[in-house]
Amino acid sequence: MPETADPDDLRELVATGCRVLAAHGASDLIWGHASVRDPGGRGAWLKAAGWGLEEIDAGRVHLVTADGEVAAGDGQRHAEYPIHTEVLLARPDVGAVVHIHPRHAIALAATDQPLRPVSHEANLFGPEPLPRFTRTTDLIVTPGLGRAVAEALGDRNALFLVNHGVVCVGPDLATAVVTAVLLERACEQQLLTVGAGGRPSWTGAEESVRKRDRIYTDQALHQAWDYLVRQLPAR
Repeated sequence: MPETADPDDLRELVATGCRVLAAHGASDLIWGHASVRDPGGRGAWLKAAGWGLEEIDAGRVHLVTADGEVAAGDGQRHAEYPIHTEVLLARPDVGAVVHIHPRHAIALAATDQPLRPVSHEANLFGPEPLPRFTRTTDLIVTPGLGRAVAEALGDRNALFLVNHGVVCVGPDLATAVVTAVLLERACEQQLLTVGAGGRPSWTGAEESVRKRDRIYTDQALHQAWDYLVRQLPAR
């Protein structure tokens, strides 16, 4: 599902994605951000700094170039813009990037446990272990660090920034946002399962691939996005 080329539509799309993330465990005061690739190759349409994810509307989304210049729109630029610009430069298949600080994902990554498919959600991210970025726990504020994040992400759909947060990507914003929501749900479920004691079980690698391909089709991920957007007025 390609993104629109209309800047106003792109701003509204990013704003909607931010509000969906806030409604599903990603709210972290004024921190966390989402972006979409500019179809003209100018950089990323990114949430502006200084606002909570739940506060974002189209007027609080601006275009940031690879050099960190705000080329269109207003507002303070996020210091971690290189996460977005460098991942987009490294991954032509990626149309959107999400960086958030969800509590359960941070907790699980800090334990050094691999993400296990103890429920459906984690099957989206395997069967290989989810990659981990450990070069620094500090903010990703330089192009060099952004390139290191992109390298750690590789060709995967998500990355743990250990003791910091997560990066999730997709061909479009709908996929990237739903991926971020499912990752946090998977991490929460694993922490609940391990914390319950006993002898936890999880899906084997071969079946995990089958479940991923059966459950998390492109159509299903976009239907999940539509569902999450429909819930926003009620919240």
